[in-house]
Amino acid sequence: MKKELTPRTYLYPMPTVIVACRVGTKPNFSTVSYCGVIQHAPPMLTITMGKTHYSNEGIKQHGCFSVNIPSEQMLGVVDYIGLNSGAQVDKSRIFKCFYSKLSDAPLIEDCPVNLGCKLVGTLDYGGLNDIFVGEIVFAYAEESCMSNGFPDISKIKPIVFSMHDNKYWKIGEELAQAWEVGKSYQPPSLPPPLRPVPAKTENGRSANNSPAEKLAKANGKSAH
Repeated sequence: MKKELTPRTYLYPMPTVIVACRVGTKPNFSTVSYCGVIQHAPPMLTITMGKTHYSNEGIKQHGCFSVNIPSEQMLGVVDYIGLNSGAQVDKSRIFKCFYSKLSDAPLIEDCPVNLGCKLVGTLDYGGLNDIFVGEIVFAYAEESCMSNGFPDISKIKPIVFSMHDNKYWKIGEELAQAWEVGKSYQPPSLPPPLRPVPAKTENGRSANNSPAEKLAKANGKSAH
């Protein structure tokens, strides 16, 4: 039996990424789970952070940021940087960083995958968050975490997040090949759809006239 819930972001699982940017002259890092893909070409994503977050002004000022995918082994530091604001704690030396085409978008050496993003838009729907839209202009991956030229989720061992009980989880086993497993699926036989019930007129008769009534009306006669 289904139970109606209060509308919330019941989207499972959610990713766990580290957003890096420069605030003033120093790198700063934020743990983010509101992160998602917008489109494939050009590759674009969004990150969503509370408007009071320390990183927001740095992203707006410099027009860029990076999204770094941590592995399970980094769980402690991932949670630490989510617990502590850069406004109170200097997090600039927590990670060894490198840089690419965007000099104000630090890339975390320890993270298996790094995405450098140019800020292309900031959205505000009147809520508590800033929504940053980024175009991915370069990407890096640790060679040991790749298979067939692409990042391999089984080697990355990313962290996923469950929002409403505040738990971190890890990825399980492979299920099947996408765009393949469905080829053998056979939909179940379904009963024919129910015919709509005709609306009633004021005298209780159906508003949808029978074929005889329609023919009689066309000839200017009553069908009765």
